[in-house]
Amino acid sequence: MPKQFWINLPVKDINKSKEFYSKVGFLVNEQHGISGQAQLIIGDNNATVMLFPESTFKSFTNHEIVDTKRATEVLLSVDADSREEVDEIAKNAVEAGGTIYGEPSESQGWMYGCGFTDLDGHRWNVLYMDMSKMPKG
Repeated sequence: MPKQFWINLPVKDINKSKEFYSKVGFLVNEQHGISGQAQLIIGDNNATVMLFPESTFKSFTNHEIVDTKRATEVLLSVDADSREEVDEIAKNAVEAGGTIYGEPSESQGWMYGCGFTDLDGHRWNVLYMDMSKMPKG
């Protein structure tokens, strides 16, 4: 059984992407130490997102990279501890050069979230769930 799970994403500029994710509030693991790539650590379970230059990513997949202006390859979702944290992440994403595609809003009476794209068009979803208001049944 696998013990770890990580996501690999192609990026146009590693340094700009590291700066973007730092400003959004993600931990960039500077000790990973492999030149030309970056590692993001997300959450208490230390989920890993690896950022690779597009050329390196293509060599792994032997496949074309999706044009994120025309299509979505994946929706990456992270949780938030509060509505305020959702708002803060959205604000930070825009200030770092990202774009909001889903304004912070409530959904189904118990969820509050937003969606943003990073510098390379990868789509991220941030969601706060008020479990006390979650429908039972």
